[in-house]
Amino acid sequence: MTKLLEQAFEKASKLPEFEQNALARWLLDEIISEKKWEKIFAESQDVLDKLADEALLEYEKGKFV
Repeated sequence: MTKLLEQAFEKASKLPEFEQNALARWLLDEIISEKKWEKIFAESQDVLDKLADEALLEYEKGKFV
């Protein structure tokens, strides 16, 4: 665990229980959300590559805003 995270947990441990639980729920939700986004982006890499290629081709043809 990093020093910064240790400091955050130390300060959070001094909060009232309901605030600690809210902070914990928020942090867990953020971690879950980040993992979902990582998976989505990893699975969509081929689509993103194709879209980038199409955008470059349109740019080269002068079809851009």
